Amino acid sequence: MTAVEPHPPIDPELEAVWPTLVEAGLTWTNVTPDQIPHLRELFLADQPTDDFLRRGGTIEVEERSIPGPEGAPELPALILRPAGRTGPLPCLYYTANGGKILRSTRLAITDLELDWIADLGVVMISVAPRVGPEDPHPAQVEDAYAGLVWTAEHAADLGIEADRIFIFGKSGGGGVAAATALMARDRNGPALAHQILIYPMIDDRETTISSKFEDVLWDRATNRTGWSAILGDTVGGPDVSPYAAPARATDLSGLPPTYLETGSSEVFRDEILDYGTRLAQAGVPIELHSWAGGFHGFELFAPDAEVSRAAVAARTSYLRRAVRPAKTPTAPV
Repeated sequence: MTAVEPHPPIDPELEAVWPTLVEAGLTWTNVTPDQIPHLRELFLADQPTDDFLRRGGTIEVEERSIPGPEGAPELPALILRPAGRTGPLPCLYYTANGGKILRSTRLAITDLELDWIADLGVVMISVAPRVGPEDPHPAQVEDAYAGLVWTAEHAADLGIEADRIFIFGKSGGGGVAAATALMARDRNGPALAHQILIYPMIDDRETTISSKFEDVLWDRATNRTGWSAILGDTVGGPDVSPYAAPARATDLSGLPPTYLETGSSEVFRDEILDYGTRLAQAGVPIELHSWAGGFHGFELFAPDAEVSRAAVAARTSYLRRAVRPAKTPTAPV
């Protein structure tokens, strides 16, 4: 057994919500494969409703089934448009996934994303790729890539700008987003304007200091369960594809400008910091945040904490800058 590493202190405002998370069974600690059905029942029973997504009539909600990879089932898609806005508009392509094992187009959509749609004027297309253990790698990334291709090919019908697609994901979905960006680059697929990776799950190898953290939300044991769900016995071995675990990619050049964030007290911290560093070294513009005292998903569970407000503001600032119209250079007088 690999040695346990102590995690940095949790922010006091975040630590105050921990007993409530424990009582509700939301801490994702020591999850074993046999508990996956229960976790799905727990987390998927409380997904955002249509009324919530409509945000008082400011957002139009549409559900579709779109083509998946050749020979695979269709892919569920949720399309959220700002009401009353004419296109073409920038597109936020959201790869919804929880820990490689949860699937819902509405997963982890919060007020923040709805604010982006209504206030910044973006169209959000959320797809729900297949999950493990029923559908191992490469089902997730192939689904996400197929959805991206469909989105780009139908840009005119969707009212979006094909050259301003921002791929976006959180946690397991952040890992799928990073993998899809690699696949789009390598297959000469749709050009992505940005990738926005929120505490992404990108490394199966459990070799970093933070990968050995316990007593945190989404701990070491649970992380192993999630990775094993799509990789089986190959998890941690030498032959895992970077399209499953993007941290394994050795060439990060040619990827889109990237926003990355992590908490200082989460299992994914070191792999995210390393990925950001290597992106920068490969010439990719990056914005990288490590929120002191943050555990995995902290802003979801303690939205009023000061560090949560700072994280949300940083994401919004990045997207606002990404969607602003390009300025036409002026000649010096």
